[in-house]
Amino acid sequence: MKFFTSKKNAAAVPNTPIQQASTNNDATAAILKKVRELEIKSKKITTHLFTGEYHSAFKGKGMSFREVKEYSAGDDVRFIDWNVSARFSTPFSKVFEEERELTLMLMVDTSTSNLFGTVGKRKKDLIIEMAAIIAFSAVNNNDKVGVIFFSDKVEQYIPAKKGRAHALFIVRTLLGIQPISTGTDIDEAIKYFNNTTRQKSIAFILSDFLATGYENDLKVIGKKHDVIGLKVYDKMDMQLPMAGLLPLQDSESGKLTWVDSDNAAVRYHYQQHFFEQTDICKTSFKKAGADLLHIRTDDDYVKILQQFFAKRK
Repeated sequence: MKFFTSKKNAAAVPNTPIQQASTNNDATAAILKKVRELEIKSKKITTHLFTGEYHSAFKGKGMSFREVKEYSAGDDVRFIDWNVSARFSTPFSKVFEEERELTLMLMVDTSTSNLFGTVGKRKKDLIIEMAAIIAFSAVNNNDKVGVIFFSDKVEQYIPAKKGRAHALFIVRTLLGIQPISTGTDIDEAIKYFNNTTRQKSIAFILSDFLATGYENDLKVIGKKHDVIGLKVYDKMDMQLPMAGLLPLQDSESGKLTWVDSDNAAVRYHYQQHFFEQTDICKTSFKKAGADLLHIRTDDDYVKILQQFFAKRK
């Protein structure tokens, strides 16, 4: 049962059903408002910034036959349709076009470590915004998009579909999901993706990547799919402030450690640990033939994504 405490009286008083219903309605209204805000923001970004970039950044499934046309100088002789040419006593060549329909799968880290943030926004908020923008970019290009939410297990799976209504459902789930577990196991999400996705897809992994042990399965999906990692981090993930004795709590295990942040050696080792984790992540993605972007919570992530899409053209 939920309780609230008044400022004047420390006694715990149970919420009534009416109060609980009111709280639930307020929470639902807040989520719907945020969904609408993200839709407006995503539409503006995809319309004015990602026009062409997203479409050109990813290749379709392959080439499909469209029509035959009369052969002209410069056409590839390998595509001459000999049956049609014999029938009309003049050479005709086949015309192909790229199959544009793509399937995007977002693997979204819901672990507790993403609730952290000291500059800009929380890591979780950054992940939600980027996932929403990618989802709307996909449906605006008539592509399918789905999501695998994961902690140290797969929390929820949304199969890939098309359409604005589906994108809105994804964003509502992004904002409202309450994960059961607090830990992180990226490998679980990768294995699940590999087992549920048969056709070649675009896979975005959105996480702070504070975990290892996913290297081998990342290689497996990297051979078949187009994989992009979006590693989010906070300034304080990389550097301790000089603030004397500080309690540092592992948000996933709950373990509490006191450190002297004024000590140069402590700050150095803290930073080196971040760099070591970053190098492991870089090496894993490089060996898998996958792309990896590093995005800090106060970075202009729209500009970083736009540059990435443009570079892949």
